[in-house]
Amino acid sequence: MDDEGQTKLELFVKAGSDGQSIGNCPFSQRLFMVLWLKGVVFDVTTVDMKRKPDILKDLAPGAQPPFLLWGSEVKTDTNKIEEFLEENLCPPKYPRLAARNPESNTAGLDVFSKFSAYIKNSNPQANDNLEKGLLKALRLLDEYLGTPLPDEIDANSADEVTSSSRPFLDGRELTLADCNLLPKLHIVKVVCLKYRNFTIPESLTNLWRYLNAAYAKEEFSATCPVDDEIHIAYSSVAKALK
Repeated sequence: MDDEGQTKLELFVKAGSDGQSIGNCPFSQRLFMVLWLKGVVFDVTTVDMKRKPDILKDLAPGAQPPFLLWGSEVKTDTNKIEEFLEENLCPPKYPRLAARNPESNTAGLDVFSKFSAYIKNSNPQANDNLEKGLLKALRLLDEYLGTPLPDEIDANSADEVTSSSRPFLDGRELTLADCNLLPKLHIVKVVCLKYRNFTIPESLTNLWRYLNAAYAKEEFSATCPVDDEIHIAYSSVAKALK
């Protein structure tokens, strides 16, 4: 326990190419964001996977970062860690981060799989169709972000609400849904520009409103790896079109 009676928390995340900075790992960033949004005191330790440090063998043999040290307990599954934090760091002391609308948890979830297929393809003939698949997934996410949520619609008002101006997936604040999706969207944006000269179309105004709102939040922007780390991580994954 620390001075305030809080259990000591330490998040172990994947290190970058220099073995010290934050590496490319959307799961590490997801938990980093959750802990930051909870407003809890925690330490972050980067783990150089090339060197397999003793701490990895001692604490979580066979595990990949991220993992969490909660006092003397080690937790290694990202989804279970998130559930554990939501259950144990709860109101009134800590904010609840679960999305209120179930659809917010699944919005945009197929973007990353469409991106992976697009970026791993080396056949020029298949490129256009795979790009269209990614664009379709991005458009569906844009539509979700532009569709009013139930709490944005006033049943007693004569004015019909036809579009949403909310900054995030589930409303005015970042939720667990954003912690899951945003790190992946950032990778999509950075990698597609570098290896396919593809940018998210400006016409997807709801999606850009979302991204810009997210980058303005320290909990997201300060936990992003630098672009070079993402480029390095995808240098052997992104296939040249031949």
